[in-house]
Amino acid sequence: MKNFKIKLINFENKIKKIYEKGLIKAPIHLSSGNEDQLIKIFKNIKRGDWVISNWRSHYHALLHGIPEKKILKEIVKGKSMSLNFKQHKFVASSIVAGGIPIGLGIAVGIKRKKKKSKVFIFVGDMTFETGVFHEAYKYAKNYKLPVKFIVEDNGLSTNTPTKDAWINISKKPKDVIYYKYKRGYPHHGTGSWVLF
Repeated sequence: MKNFKIKLINFENKIKKIYEKGLIKAPIHLSSGNEDQLIKIFKNIKRGDWVISNWRSHYHALLHGIPEKKILKEIVKGKSMSLNFKQHKFVASSIVAGGIPIGLGIAVGIKRKKKKSKVFIFVGDMTFETGVFHEAYKYAKNYKLPVKFIVEDNGLSTNTPTKDAWINISKKPKDVIYYKYKRGYPHHGTGSWVLF
């Protein structure tokens, strides 16, 4: 577990350096502070399962077994927020809640074909408060789809405290994986420059 954590942190530090040299011409969304939780979660995700990620997807891609060089190449091309590797069963969307319908569609296909794989959909605490999440959650539950939702709660809706943006915080369903962490980087970028 310690080696995985070091690998994740080193990867994001590498991306940070490349970005600060001006070699990535698009926004980046770095992860930090949730390594332990993700390593634990990914122990239950098999290579044949689908991972649906969001704009902060580097850790998810690495932990799902996608080669580091492949991920790095896409990030340098400006695709930090939209890493998609169909052959590795990995999809990321930079649109808030954008991956949820994709994940549900994949899950419907898995169920219809009577396959044994599952779909793991990662969302942030802001996305968890949206109607898209709650409708998709109910649909997946009612139709017994092979879906597991994971909510990554850093207490922020982009840069606004989630509790301020969403006055009435939703109750957490018992079958949703929900963990809290403190992010180590700003919403985008590395924190080295002023963000507007």
